[in-house]
Amino acid sequence: MNHTANTDHDAVLRARVALLGSGTLPLRQQVAAYRLLAEVTPLAYLPRLSIALYDYSRQEFAHDPRIALALRAESLDAARRMHALEPERLELLVAALDAYRELLDTTGDTEAAEAATGELASLGHRPGLPDQRFHRLAYH
Repeated sequence: MNHTANTDHDAVLRARVALLGSGTLPLRQQVAAYRLLAEVTPLAYLPRLSIALYDYSRQEFAHDPRIALALRAESLDAARRMHALEPERLELLVAALDAYRELLDTTGDTEAAEAATGELASLGHRPGLPDQRFHRLAYH
């Protein structure tokens, strides 16, 4: 199915212009733009969406772990949907998974946190500092 069949092309254009035209676009608007653009051009925008969702969870919803956890789950989903040949896919997947694990652990969902830790191990990584992992990526 063509992803653009049900896409509002004016909304896509507005999202692109908003991202290109402003270096200070609020995170909420960045996330909204990346969500839309990731549907149309996943190769280019899934990595940016994943990072923006992580930043949004950390900066805007640190006080509300339920919303932050949902945003980090969406960040992880975006990282998982990235193309296998994307050069930094593994690094982004590990960062998103570790950030999700960190918040699961913080909220007391130890069973899910342990499952995420096991998935990290299967990828050849250990839990670490998600913030540092995210900010080493070149998508900003």
